[in-house]
Amino acid sequence: MTPEDKKSLELFSARMRRWVIEGVYNAKSGHPGGSLSCTDIICYLYNKVLNVDPKNPSDPDRDRFVLSKGHCAPALYSALGLKGFFDVNEIKNLRKIGSFLQGHPCKAITPGIDMSTGSLGQGISTAVGMALAGKVDKRSYRVFSILGDGEMQEGEVWEALMSAAHYKLDNICAFLDNNGLQIDGKVDDVMSLGDIEAKVKAFGWETVVIDGHNFDEIEGALKAFEANKGSGKPFFVIAKTHKGKGVSFMTDDPGWHGCAPKEEQYNIAVEELDAKIAELEG
Repeated sequence: MTPEDKKSLELFSARMRRWVIEGVYNAKSGHPGGSLSCTDIICYLYNKVLNVDPKNPSDPDRDRFVLSKGHCAPALYSALGLKGFFDVNEIKNLRKIGSFLQGHPCKAITPGIDMSTGSLGQGISTAVGMALAGKVDKRSYRVFSILGDGEMQEGEVWEALMSAAHYKLDNICAFLDNNGLQIDGKVDDVMSLGDIEAKVKAFGWETVVIDGHNFDEIEGALKAFEANKGSGKPFFVIAKTHKGKGVSFMTDDPGWHGCAPKEEQYNIAVEELDAKIAELEG
């Protein structure tokens, strides 16, 4: 990756984070912590990987993206708005009555959404179904999904992983946003997942572990996914991340799982992110 490419991604990601804060603050509710931890992954996918067209969001040959941790919709909305699927300023109407940007992604009303998600475990299950449909229909599209590590405690997730391996779905790539925190605290304290990589491998997936905020490592993982084509094995990326990444007082604090910033906190977050954007633009 060239320095110019990396700077462009960093700028897009910083703008995404700025819109996450804008949306959640205006809504007075939402999930900033997990939205900020998966921002860099979504940024890379929408800028470098996904075959999608804002002018034709329902193209049957498009790649599919499923945000299985649907409560982190502000991150996805930010990417879609910045890529031109809709006016990015609509994020200021997040969660408001009549808005097409609700607290969880809704395929019926929001351009660019491939699956309505929110009930944890169902997103990855649907993504596996999309990948299976692609195989059955002999289509070339790929399916990408992002899960949360708290979500991995759901039994339905493991049924989906088992199914993907059974049907040899090497056209699906799942990212685990492994920030180690969930609504009630540390994942290890609430319900430890143990050795995630060993367990996912045991379920028949090819796995890699990366820094989920490092664009070089994200790129390397996705190149490995492409090289995995034809193997008959689905691909799983364990992305080590930080909840609340990009905002100093939110970083690694489980209290920001589902809490909107008050005015003073909003102003601090905006000041930090605007400074980052200005630095990258300069």
